[in-house]
Amino acid sequence: MRLNFFIILLTLSLGACSSMGHKYHHKTDVTQEVVNYSTTNTELQGVLFKPENKVSKGGILVVHEWYGLNAYAKKRAEKLAKMGYTTFAVDMYGKGKLAKHPKTAKKFMQASLKDPKELKRKFEAAIKVITHQGGVDKNKIVSIGYCFGGGISLNMARAGFDLLGVASFHGSLRTDNPVKKGDIKGKVLVANGGADPMVPAKDVTAFVKEMHEAEVDFKFLNFKGVQHSFTVKGADKKGEKYGLPMAYNKRADKQSWHALIMFLTDVF
Repeated sequence: MRLNFFIILLTLSLGACSSMGHKYHHKTDVTQEVVNYSTTNTELQGVLFKPENKVSKGGILVVHEWYGLNAYAKKRAEKLAKMGYTTFAVDMYGKGKLAKHPKTAKKFMQASLKDPKELKRKFEAAIKVITHQGGVDKNKIVSIGYCFGGGISLNMARAGFDLLGVASFHGSLRTDNPVKKGDIKGKVLVANGGADPMVPAKDVTAFVKEMHEAEVDFKFLNFKGVQHSFTVKGADKKGEKYGLPMAYNKRADKQSWHALIMFLTDVF
């Protein structure tokens, strides 16, 4: 079997992706709906975005950063909905749990990660929400995530959820349970900051090895010199305020977004 994977090391002087997205710029109006849903243990609240013309290209879950379901995740979900996808900005913490300070965000994240079974139930509940929408095929779901959400998306694929694809942006790559051949059926896209200390080189090496040995169809974008949260405008200010190694990078944001659009066009 021929293994299909790509590892791309990108310096910010490259402009190869600068024109990739032009033909994808057609946008449609969307409807927005706050959705209350739950597991047996947790009350959750997400936001559903649908193309107003009700013709959907597919279903996409958007998983938030460690702060919780804030405006950033919703904005990304809405942006994809304007391109014709049905999207659901999911809640992985619980209704009303939204952090402003990194210390609170860390507590929320750690609490959620302590219960892997409940994490899976929350993810499964989100899948039920989006697959109950008209025009969304239950067998054609993609999960994308940022920071904490990127790690969640990858781990849900590792856990056996039948996803067409997963995409992670500046997310954790580490796992104590590497997948085996056949565990991940969908495609994988990872966009990583090459200078992100939250994702050390050893984790990158281990992840690439894991994907390679499991024969996963994956693409890994590693942006040289780029730090954590490179897709988040305003990350610089937060980084300076709280002493965190994070900074927005316009070029990396743009190139990784175009890579995502091409990825979605491919998997759907």
